[in-house]
Amino acid sequence: MSASRIVLSAGGTDSSVAGSASDGVDAGSAAPGLGASPEAKRKIANRLRRAHGQLAAVIEAVEGEAHCRDVVQQLSAVSKAIDRAGFLVISTALQECISDPDAEGATKPEELEKLFLSLA
Repeated sequence: MSASRIVLSAGGTDSSVAGSASDGVDAGSAAPGLGASPEAKRKIANRLRRAHGQLAAVIEAVEGEAHCRDVVQQLSAVSKAIDRAGFLVISTALQECISDPDAEGATKPEELEKLFLSLA
């Protein structure tokens, strides 16, 4: 399989989101689609930054011995934020696949389906 590596640039540093060897996704080559849309990159990076902040709050809550109910609620918020970022990545790839299905290195529909199901 090809292309499932996405590099997001946020604040001068690059963060990589790539499939693991066990998920059947090849992380060796860069996905061309996401880099073509600065707006999509911005939205995804913003969602991930929000999740990062929420996760920091969860860690503080655990270290501060917060009530388990509060910790679970915060964990739920982090999980949803990360899921939404993943769905946005797949949605962007689907839009690009539909608009130019024959583009070199384009993610195939079967790959997109696998990626989508990995988030479910």
